[in-house]
Amino acid sequence: MQTHREVHLEGQKTLEKAGIADSRTDAWLLMEYVTGMTRASYFLRETEEMPKDQAARYREMIQRRAQHIPLQHITHEAWFYGLKFYVDRHVLIPRQDTEVLVEEVLLEAGKMQADGRFRILDMCTGSGCILLALLSVLKEAEGTGADLSEEALAVAGRNSRELDIPAVWKISDLFSEISGMYDIIVSNPPYIESHVIDSLTEEVKDHEPRMALDGTEDGLYFYRRISREAGEYLMPGGVLAFEIGYDQGGPVRLMLENAGYEETRVVKDLAGLDRVVLGRKKQEEHHV
Repeated sequence: MQTHREVHLEGQKTLEKAGIADSRTDAWLLMEYVTGMTRASYFLRETEEMPKDQAARYREMIQRRAQHIPLQHITHEAWFYGLKFYVDRHVLIPRQDTEVLVEEVLLEAGKMQADGRFRILDMCTGSGCILLALLSVLKEAEGTGADLSEEALAVAGRNSRELDIPAVWKISDLFSEISGMYDIIVSNPPYIESHVIDSLTEEVKDHEPRMALDGTEDGLYFYRRISREAGEYLMPGGVLAFEIGYDQGGPVRLMLENAGYEETRVVKDLAGLDRVVLGRKKQEEHHV
């Protein structure tokens, strides 16, 4: 029998040897996940023997992480905007950078209807994290999440149920199955250039769904189509908001302007990189 500390250090060394960048953090997070201990309780109990079943489970998870399987795919947990989401290999892992998109959409919503009865469409919804984060704040809003992946929508539906935040989930090739009008259309579409994907970390290129990453040759295919088509489903004065790659702010903003959107802007993330582009559909002119 080994102590919690011995098993933990063994796990850390295994991850270091495997070249895992955050080996210390990940070894601890898996220990916390398996034992349910906080750091404070761990320090009080680190010299106690670790139960055999927990030690075996921990080592199995460490071995999977050593194969560069993302931590969140091992625990099936990812936190986003203060909410816990279920994730698996069929969806992108929610990332903190995407919270900037949620914050900007909420700012725009605050300028719109006073009663908050928005209709929101999340295109390429994946795990549903963006839509469900918005609905967790905009209590009176109705939300629809669309994705081409049936497996991704199953994950989104599960998150909707577990968080007790109702939404509608639709299998759709972009707008092919969408009907009705929305006040807000939000999207974090695939935006990585095809030739770049193989240079990404093993965790991303080997374990996250390529369909959710690949933005074709120049990474801008989905922005072009959504910018061109979204206006048919957006109310006058409604907002279209995208997450973008760090070098896509200028081109995507130009697409929105060419499609007739006003008040377009590019927003940076906490690292100072372009992260969000949004614009407002023109109000219809009234002729007397």
